[in-house]
Amino acid sequence: MDEKQLSIDIVGLAGAYSYALDCIEAELVNITNKHGKRVAYMSVCMAKYWNVENDALQDLAICALLHDNALTQYITEEVKKNPGIDIGEDFLNEKANLHCIYGENNIAKIPFKTNVSNVILYHHELANGKGPFKKAWQEVPLFARIIHLADVIDAIANNINFRQEKWDKCCEFLVKQKGVLFDDECVEAFLEMILKETFVSLEDGTFESKLWEIVPRKKQMFDWNTCKNIADFFANIVDYKSPFTSRHSIGVAEKAAQYAKYIGYDVLDIEKMYLAGALHDIGKMAVGNEILEKPDKLTDEEFDKMKNHAGYTYLMLSQVDGFEDIRDWAALHHEKLNGKGYPFGKTADELNEQERIMACVDIYQALTEERPYKKGMSHEKTCDILDEMAEKGFVDADISRKMRDCFH
Repeated sequence: MDEKQLSIDIVGLAGAYSYALDCIEAELVNITNKHGKRVAYMSVCMAKYWNVENDALQDLAICALLHDNALTQYITEEVKKNPGIDIGEDFLNEKANLHCIYGENNIAKIPFKTNVSNVILYHHELANGKGPFKKAWQEVPLFARIIHLADVIDAIANNINFRQEKWDKCCEFLVKQKGVLFDDECVEAFLEMILKETFVSLEDGTFESKLWEIVPRKKQMFDWNTCKNIADFFANIVDYKSPFTSRHSIGVAEKAAQYAKYIGYDVLDIEKMYLAGALHDIGKMAVGNEILEKPDKLTDEEFDKMKNHAGYTYLMLSQVDGFEDIRDWAALHHEKLNGKGYPFGKTADELNEQERIMACVDIYQALTEERPYKKGMSHEKTCDILDEMAEKGFVDADISRKMRDCFH
């Protein structure tokens, strides 16, 4: 592929996925939504103590937003090895060093501007050296120590709410845990840089706009390999949510790019199609596995919840600056030409070629891939079904016809 670069708001994309991860964490350990963003906000506020700024501040924010990026992978791997495991208890008992290892490996795909080695790996280490890897605090990167403190404080405050009267209790806890959970310097940074008003704002939601005022949201130019790594990083987070859809997002991304190349799209649009395919199911992070993994027909109520995932994808990707095309191509993959799709019920006149392609590719991938409850269909049978759907006014007939040749 020719060497052309795509501009991406990487911080905004990390923010969108932090919301998706929060949905999983809410299921797992009952931590409310926006955990990742609250951890990021506390982290960047604390970072002022050391005069962290510019690229380093942006990298800290990304690490904080994605500190639990391997949560779905951890759950899937542990359940695979131990089907009867209580994941919530296992995670809370800090057997979760695996999610730190997975997360560190995963985040290597993100193009940071500064050195963030071991930040994710050691973000559960304790000042007294009794954390998962038994590292003394002097061996732990500053960013990991910052994120660790913010992560713990958010989890504790989540159980007592961010009401003003709880401020004193959190401060007392921090002082008591000096040299135990947290090193002295990080405790001092929190107490000096995070005011009571700042802490209270974590409950009312006003902190989010303040986070984006502090953190640089610089779009970055990335070559194709870097874009693919970014896309695959986020797609894997989604695909690990359930073995029923393992590798679905990557498969859609690959086929969307393959088809785009087949019909003559330029390099940048092929890259954008790959990104849209990789991100199209981010909204499924907000749908419970009891629905995603139900082999039987969904009830009307369950199907309504399932349909919400496309709307969630739209909302999450709306947080990324300059991502409107990719957002629409990704989120509208369940729209139908006859207006009977979702989430918006758009009609043929309102759906462009890229959105129509993504709808067909998603169906093709879903039908041809194997899942625990079914074998994948053959290429020919899948194309026959797409042709039938085109005849009924659901999908684009021209795209369906060309896919028969493209994917043969």
